[in-house]
Amino acid sequence: MSRAFVFPGQGAQAIGMGRALAEAYPAARAVFDEVNDALGQDLSALIWEGQAEDLTLTANAQPALMATSIAAMRALEAEGIGVESAAFLAGHSLGEYSALTAAGALTLSDAARLLRLRGEAMQAAVPVGQGAMAAILGLDLAGVTELAAEAAQGQVCQAANDNDPAQVVISGEAEAVQRAVDMAKGKGAKRALLLPVSAPFHCALMAPAATAMEAALAEVTIAAPKVPVVSNVTAAPVSDPDQIRGLLVQQITGTVRWRESVVNMADAGVDSFWEVGAGKALSGMIRRIVKEAEVVNVATPEDVAARLG
Repeated sequence: MSRAFVFPGQGAQAIGMGRALAEAYPAARAVFDEVNDALGQDLSALIWEGQAEDLTLTANAQPALMATSIAAMRALEAEGIGVESAAFLAGHSLGEYSALTAAGALTLSDAARLLRLRGEAMQAAVPVGQGAMAAILGLDLAGVTELAAEAAQGQVCQAANDNDPAQVVISGEAEAVQRAVDMAKGKGAKRALLLPVSAPFHCALMAPAATAMEAALAEVTIAAPKVPVVSNVTAAPVSDPDQIRGLLVQQITGTVRWRESVVNMADAGVDSFWEVGAGKALSGMIRRIVKEAEVVNVATPEDVAARLG
């Protein structure tokens, strides 16, 4: 089977994630220790024993999810399943940083610091309450793009995440997103629901965060990844460090083309997708995109053991 490792994005966080891996695998524990050092914060204590509302804060959730994903990857590597065993790596939004770290393009410490900054910059870009995001269910990307354009009425409202054939997330100014939600059923959507997020990610309102990330990424060394990483922006594999740098900046305001990314990996021969890290959100999406694919989760020592058979 041809394999892809995929890494989750924000929303997958949960208190306790990664703890069993850290207790079972020294290499996984070392990931959390290095991230703590890089951030000058005992992030692992927050992840394992903290309050959910603190972990959900964007500036904490982003490095925490990356650390958990890399800890799971290190556990797989300790059992002889290395990143080179995959044809592609991909991640959803912040998960792209996890993919690049797993592939050796970013160091773990740099990824942690970049994600802390990314979380802070995305939160600061729009005052709380002025932006919103909503999931539109039962309409494809073309239908949602049309809906968002009609609802915008001079404000920002655009497709943020093309997650799977029946789920597209929109992002923008709160009034415009609410108009889109109100109009959605009339356009053929099954449901439209506002999401409990703290900022309108992946839309033009994130331009200040993109500027901050451009400056930060310019200071960081990016190596060629050991395995091609599929970009959220292009839905295509990328290996050139300068191209990776530019795409990570564009990703802040651009649409996460997850559905296309999965289709393109499947078209290239991938028939087994391993979601590495917290939650099972990507697994559900992948099953709706490529129904015949094998989809597995790697989040615990038991999950790792199950992959060894």
